[in-house]
Amino acid sequence: MAGEAAAWVVLGLAFVGANLPFLFERVLFIRAAPGGKKALGWRLVELALLYFVIGAAAAVLEKGAYGMVYPQGWEFYAITVCLFLVFAFPGFVWRYLWVEHRKGKAE
Repeated sequence: MAGEAAAWVVLGLAFVGANLPFLFERVLFIRAAPGGKKALGWRLVELALLYFVIGAAAAVLEKGAYGMVYPQGWEFYAITVCLFLVFAFPGFVWRYLWVEHRKGKAE
């Protein structure tokens, strides 16, 4: 895969992966949440796990596209965590802030 295409794939995976914890009520996507509703803490744990999974996928794609994984400093990881949190914002808004939409739909 070409380098530019790999970058777009990683960005797409990051956007989808960042929103997954807010779309599903199952803890770690496997078992039902205690009390029937997943707490924000579980969603943050899933968000952190997905960050590392997608980071590993990005390293695999980078190695395939360029033949090596370029070494990164702490700045790179700080920026990618912030970008991942920005990507998670639509899911957070849908789950916690867009309450009247779901209340109106349930009635």
